[in-house]
Amino acid sequence: MRGSLRRLTPPQWLVSLFIIAILIGTGLLKLDFATTEPISWLDALFTSASAMTVTGLIVVDTGSVFTLFGEIVILFLIQLGGLGIMTFAVLIFLLLGKKIGLKERLLVKQALNQNALGGIVLLVKRLFFFSITVEMIAVILLSLTWGPEMGWGQGIYASIFHSISAFNNAGFSIWGDSLSAYVQHPVITVVISFLFIIGGLGFTVVFDSWKTKEFHHLSLHTKIMLVGTLVLNIVSVFIIFILEMNNPSTLGQLSDFGKWQASYFQAVTPRTAGFNTLSISELEHSTLFYLITLMFIGGGSASTAGGIKLTTALIIILATVSFLKEREYVVAFERNIRMHLVMRALSLALLSIMVVIITVFLLNLTERAPFLDILFESVSAFGTVGLSMGLTPELSVAGKWIIIVTMLVGKLGPLTFAFAFSKPAKDVVRYPGEDVFTG
Repeated sequence: MRGSLRRLTPPQWLVSLFIIAILIGTGLLKLDFATTEPISWLDALFTSASAMTVTGLIVVDTGSVFTLFGEIVILFLIQLGGLGIMTFAVLIFLLLGKKIGLKERLLVKQALNQNALGGIVLLVKRLFFFSITVEMIAVILLSLTWGPEMGWGQGIYASIFHSISAFNNAGFSIWGDSLSAYVQHPVITVVISFLFIIGGLGFTVVFDSWKTKEFHHLSLHTKIMLVGTLVLNIVSVFIIFILEMNNPSTLGQLSDFGKWQASYFQAVTPRTAGFNTLSISELEHSTLFYLITLMFIGGGSASTAGGIKLTTALIIILATVSFLKEREYVVAFERNIRMHLVMRALSLALLSIMVVIITVFLLNLTERAPFLDILFESVSAFGTVGLSMGLTPELSVAGKWIIIVTMLVGKLGPLTFAFAFSKPAKDVVRYPGEDVFTG
């Protein structure tokens, strides 16, 4: 038994640890004092998986069905899934004075999507303290609003819950309508959106930006993420404003400033945050399709976000531009992007598309729902977003299992699963090349 465990690769360890954590969370959520009413084992498993994968899709209402203990379990799973199991494991090892071995470093490298082993332990320390600091600041700011509004005890608790959920891009809320009641509240929308944008940028981007004062000295990854995020968010705000400005069920009922504020929040939240201030089911079909695109793209690598990641999408676009311009190399900010990274981006995108296609196909067999609803829910699960058109609570038993697997694959990444269940090729023979007709 021990020998077989030692032979596990880092991807296999990562998948195994996630599944174990989800199962433990399921057992805790099924306890009588974790809920206000009995729930099935499957609903407990679904909630645990959604929290651990920081998705936010729910089959039962979080605020009314779970007790304080149940909500704390959900929060712990969110924090564990957002920062990573191995991040906490390393911190515990350090507190106990144990040495961090090569295997642990490899697991952290895999979990945080890093390219090198150097500085892994230091990154984990910075990651933990940065996360706690940002969440504490957000709790203070939110408490100044929710404390006087609902009482300081409940207000502080609501601030803690939503700060952790937002920073980890989970999208869980203790209110059934998410943040719709605060659609025109500047403090709530700004603080919550700041949390999930920072969390979705990726910790390497945040740390690089913090220590580097001049833009041209930043790493290529940081440059691509900062510029890409800024451009995509600005474009998305205008697109959603234009598409929804005359919709009486969404922006049409708001003031002029409120329309821009709601457009901003709904433009940035599909990057795997899962909160909403507008009713998702009331959005125009064109808006929903655009949100599906944003959910599929996701946030940044080594972040709490999901999706294929913004850098992956941008590398594919840059590679296409280079091909059309008949360039030999893929270039960004006067730097060549290695062909290995281009191949990785293409592989990740294709595998992700395949996962979504399979999920949509299976849900069309198990659920009686409009195709757009199924597509939206499938991409939301894969991108670990948590936005819903209302289909998730109505899923069949088979549908819930399909979404659980999709959330897990989306959180850990299709490549992690592919590496976990495949063996590396031992064939090192180089064969002669030959052309194949394409296009």
